[in-house]
Amino acid sequence: MKIKLGKSELIHFVGIGGIGMSGLALIMNELGFNVQGSDISNNKNIERLKKKRINIFIGHKSKNVKKSTIVVVSSAIKKNNIELLKAKKRKIPIYKRGDMLAHVVSLMRNVVVAGSHGKTTTTSLISSIFSAAKIDPTIINGGVLNSFGSSAKLGKSNWCILESDESDGSFLKIPPTYSIVTNIDKEHLDYYKSLNNLKKQFSDFIEKTPSFGKSFICIDDKNNREILKNIKNVNLSTYGTNKNSNFQILNIVQNKDYSKFDLKISILGTKARFIKNITIPIIGIHNIRNSTAAVAVATSIGIPNNVIKKSLKKFQGVQRRFTKIFSFQNIPFFDDYAHHPTEIKEVLNGVRQVYKDKEIVCIFQPHRISRVKNLHEEFSKSFVKADTVVLCPIYKAGENINLGFSYNYFSKKIINNSKVNLIQINNNIDLAKFTKQNLYGNKIVIGMGAGSISNWIRELPDLLK
Repeated sequence: MKIKLGKSELIHFVGIGGIGMSGLALIMNELGFNVQGSDISNNKNIERLKKKRINIFIGHKSKNVKKSTIVVVSSAIKKNNIELLKAKKRKIPIYKRGDMLAHVVSLMRNVVVAGSHGKTTTTSLISSIFSAAKIDPTIINGGVLNSFGSSAKLGKSNWCILESDESDGSFLKIPPTYSIVTNIDKEHLDYYKSLNNLKKQFSDFIEKTPSFGKSFICIDDKNNREILKNIKNVNLSTYGTNKNSNFQILNIVQNKDYSKFDLKISILGTKARFIKNITIPIIGIHNIRNSTAAVAVATSIGIPNNVIKKSLKKFQGVQRRFTKIFSFQNIPFFDDYAHHPTEIKEVLNGVRQVYKDKEIVCIFQPHRISRVKNLHEEFSKSFVKADTVVLCPIYKAGENINLGFSYNYFSKKIINNSKVNLIQINNNIDLAKFTKQNLYGNKIVIGMGAGSISNWIRELPDLLK
């Protein structure tokens, strides 16, 4: 869908506080469009928008859209939202975030990062390399980059680096120049209904890559390997530890401060070459793969190896990706966005790899009833590398459906399948009590989830006084 916008339009964002919506609103505001929005409560994303003098309404009310000429809606917004209903009644054009995003980037050369996991970090790594190469791209990310304290930035060049959103199929609306697929996993099946449908969408995404661009696919992932069997007439390269990768990861070294690896680059028609001693200040094989995707894109557009390596070594990270928040009785507390079984396993595997002598305590808040319902078996097996799990109530994210089994049953499944100690808590007060009574000695604590758990971890120091 082609959207033609005049800068006199008043664009209202319903659900503007989400990381993706706030990033798009910020970019459109900096492009000169008249932007406003609403959300159910205040948060850090909204505070960043307010600093740019963007008008924000707290609470959804029909009067919020009174003067708007265009409405942009988040995928999290229900069809019966009062602002949405009012917009329909007034016949105001309503667009999904993906439609509007496609419009914004349609005139730019871009790198579109897709996949079930790792998109935010990969987008951030690419953005850092491009910035170090003095390209100054526009960035639209799903997390806050520590380097400039925001999820989005309007650049001066004709390049855009953006994280796609496959939750509602809208990533297919973005025309990529360079595309990346990190992996494909059982996620957003409430929309896609089956893994096969999801894989078909990713195939379509890859095939949208033009001949003058390139697609980069991680073949360490089983589902990625499967869809590649049916991909034709696409200029693509593969990456991963797999020996058949065009960008093959070799000689991995990890400790608590950094990961180091070599890359063997084998492109058809050229002699194999190496980039040695690539260092990144983040841990985990998943982040090494994410870094490799960034290197693959950067080398393909001609950024020198020394610039790439220097940028990666100085990478400042992304908020909520194994971010240290505080220490209590010499025990470090970290915050991480992991909310899917695969993500949990990858983070815990990385932590166990470099903190071999530590007892790992995972404070986990499940996100969405539907996700727990559909993936409870996978969740129950994802904490094997932890020693203790502190299980929080499900963050419902607006869902009101029946879980189909008791929470005690879910807890017992985790205990039996992951072989961990487990305690259930009800709120952040319970978490503070647990911390005071149980956390001492040689431990490391990681808060995980996509809901309010990040706030709980950040509020914990005050509750421990």
